[in-house]
Amino acid sequence: MVVSPARERYRVDLVGLQAACEANYARLMRLLPEMRSSQSERRIGMTQGDQALGVLALEVLQACPYTTTLRVRQEHSLLWLPVPQMEVQVYHDARMAEVVSAEHARRLRSIYPYPNEAMHQPDEKAQLNLFLGEWLSHCLAWGHELAAVR
Repeated sequence: MVVSPARERYRVDLVGLQAACEANYARLMRLLPEMRSSQSERRIGMTQGDQALGVLALEVLQACPYTTTLRVRQEHSLLWLPVPQMEVQVYHDARMAEVVSAEHARRLRSIYPYPNEAMHQPDEKAQLNLFLGEWLSHCLAWGHELAAVR
């Protein structure tokens, strides 16, 4: 068996990335349908059985005629769980939503050379868009409105 030291170069799966971004747009429109018309925020409680898992916060940072910029973050998370935070650009004309930064304003590239100094995965942007989709799907399935305490 001969092992070649040259690795095949990573290529962006444009069809897969576009499908993930289209699905994320649909999920976000179900969770925050008024995002185009107002600077709004929505907080959704996440539970599993009797255990509180935290709060998903969706916040409109900027609303323009064709795009909306959102901050998506987890609040009141489990102590052992890292708290995710992403900035998502929503393109209403294309009906797509993509993660543009994660973990404190880091801009994402489509492809990273590997290995690299920060040890980003070659397909990190695609992975983050898939993660956003799973996160929003979980919220749609198990989330609930937070009731005001009186």
